[in-house]
Amino acid sequence: MRKATAAKSYPAQTLPSEAVEAYILGVPEPARTTLRQLREIIRKAVPAGAAEVISYGIPAFSLAGKPFFGYAAFKSHLSVLPFSGSLLESFAEELRPYSRTKSSLHLPFDRPLPATLIRRLVRARVAALSLKATVKV
Repeated sequence: MRKATAAKSYPAQTLPSEAVEAYILGVPEPARTTLRQLREIIRKAVPAGAAEVISYGIPAFSLAGKPFFGYAAFKSHLSVLPFSGSLLESFAEELRPYSRTKSSLHLPFDRPLPATLIRRLVRARVAALSLKATVKV
């Protein structure tokens, strides 16, 4: 494993991935700046041991090699993708101000990000994964 030489230091488990950096650099402004903010919000909420990866062509965080929470930039919005078809529905009331699909929350890149809500989504997804792991026999 290569040592990070970036000026900004990150815990070892969340070192910036070169592939993720390349994805972000390919996003035009003003979406790029907001995408970086979204990445930082998610990064601070993921557990120790999470790694940044590209999954299905988008940046994501993974645990034990399995991607569990992604994010992406599109022409008119950013997407938060918890890689779960049921998680967003459990936050339906809080997500009412935003457009979404069953598995994707759409955020405009020209407005402040709902950081607290995003952190809660990440933590709920991690909790669901932990519950799933304890149920396996």
